[in-house]
Amino acid sequence: MTARVRALETILVEKGLVDPAAVDAIVETYESRVGPQNGARVVAKAWVDPDYRAWLEEDATAAINSLDISGRQAEHMNAVFNTPETHNVVVCTLCSCYPWAVLGLPPVWYKSPPYRSRVVMKPREVLAEFGLVLPAETTIRVWDSTSEQRYLVVPMRPAGADHMSEDELAALVTRNSMIGTGLPKTPGAV
Repeated sequence: MTARVRALETILVEKGLVDPAAVDAIVETYESRVGPQNGARVVAKAWVDPDYRAWLEEDATAAINSLDISGRQAEHMNAVFNTPETHNVVVCTLCSCYPWAVLGLPPVWYKSPPYRSRVVMKPREVLAEFGLVLPAETTIRVWDSTSEQRYLVVPMRPAGADHMSEDELAALVTRNSMIGTGLPKTPGAV
């Protein structure tokens, strides 16, 4: 696959259809400025700062932008918070609307028709396939992302993480926990 991409890039550059500097800028953006590390920073800050959490609940787009996270699909954000009673999971049933600036590139399974259709009808079954088995009494809420409403799941802070710094907490947050198909890592797993 890598060889095919490079061959295609070479042909496009040779024909003058693509500027190599533009390709480098895009690669640099997705390697260092866009990705799930941004969402993890948001979640960790919400875990340690009650005022920030309240702002995230009220106006997620502004709260996320305040951490210098903006750009493609970082607008129209909503944060949904997991509790002991409720677990949230995100899907885009129409296509693959996804907050790239906050979570990076969407995983292949997020865009797949089976995930998009099944998580709405059988969320507990789909989450179990991800290895996430929730108690029967936990309510699962499925949020349908669109181009005008994108979601970030704020998972619960893991037990035993009370002593950790914001940066250490961010290392516990996974992309899947911010989509709702997983949980954050436990402090001993980092």
